[in-house]
Amino acid sequence: MKFIEDGNFTGWVCTALISIDAGISYLVLKFAPPSLLSVFLALLGFVIMAVGGLCSRARLLKIRPFDNNYKKARRSYEVPRNDEES
Repeated sequence: MKFIEDGNFTGWVCTALISIDAGISYLVLKFAPPSLLSVFLALLGFVIMAVGGLCSRARLLKIRPFDNNYKKARRSYEVPRNDEES
């Protein structure tokens, strides 16, 4: 099972993040007693749901947030060193 494909989460991972965490947030807000733990669980659900939503938008815009192409760009800007200048 692949979670990351072409530098982004796969479609089913984005859908799972959004749907499972929307369910967790709903259940916490509906059935959990008001406490600090329920606030943290609800916020955690919203944060993970936001990550799933942002990854699905990045997928639509063909942005690759988990890609390693920045390493090639970083190497292209390096200045060659001369070790003879010591």
